[in-house]
Amino acid sequence: MVTEVRLYTVNRGMMDSWVSVFQEKIMPTSAKYGINIHAAFVNRPQNEFVWVRSYESAEKLDAYNKSPERAAYSDQTSSHIAKLEVREVDQVVGELSVANK
Repeated sequence: MVTEVRLYTVNRGMMDSWVSVFQEKIMPTSAKYGINIHAAFVNRPQNEFVWVRSYESAEKLDAYNKSPERAAYSDQTSSHIAKLEVREVDQVVGELSVANK
């Protein structure tokens, strides 16, 4: 299993549009090709969009990357992004909970 934290700097004034594209295009296409999206966050003051995804194999990622669905929206998504960083991470702690006192 590969897990990535993806940090995008979204072009100014485009965050709401980006979130819509993410929810309407990226999320369903990712799910269809076995790419699991675990969480997504917005840091509006910095125009940052941070999300976490995982996939079982390079083959699954390749199928997603080459899919006709992704090709159909790739120009739209790339126009929103000023900068992107991808970091592969390893989980060290499972789900965290706060004990009730």
